[in-house]
Amino acid sequence: MKILEENKSLKPYNTFGIEVFAAHFLTIDNVSHLQTLLKAKALPQPLLFLGGGSNLLFTKDWSGTVLHNCIKGIDVKWTSDTDAIVKVGSGENWHQLVMHCLILDLGGLENLSLIPGTVGAAPMQNIGAYGVEIKDVFHQLEALNLETLAIETFDLKDCQFGYRESVFKHAAKG
Repeated sequence: MKILEENKSLKPYNTFGIEVFAAHFLTIDNVSHLQTLLKAKALPQPLLFLGGGSNLLFTKDWSGTVLHNCIKGIDVKWTSDTDAIVKVGSGENWHQLVMHCLILDLGGLENLSLIPGTVGAAPMQNIGAYGVEIKDVFHQLEALNLETLAIETFDLKDCQFGYRESVFKHAAKG
């Protein structure tokens, strides 16, 4: 089990390299650990989920708990001559996922290379580049509902993708 750190510098965790501090900081590497902590209400509030820190500009110290998403794993679940389903942990680096898929000769993500951040942020923002968006290669995702602590599954339609938009910015926030 990871240790809750206090007064942790966030400089290495944001792409702007801003020197701010989190009152509390915890690395999350599996969902069940997070569910246990949230159920026990063991984390000082407010909570900030942090992936690669590329869509975040800190202007002051964070008074609550930063939860650094390090949930890893890349698992090719199914392939055919034209398609593949790859299950990826939300804490995986996005660009490294693209490179991994290219090594495995799984095309489709190459236009999305070099986009900073983690896999978990990709559907929130419906990332895109050079005419391709995540919605074009997306199958489904599993997310932890922060209110019920249940795992929920969202398919393409459920995500309501639009230009740099998704349901996770609005109705399904949290």
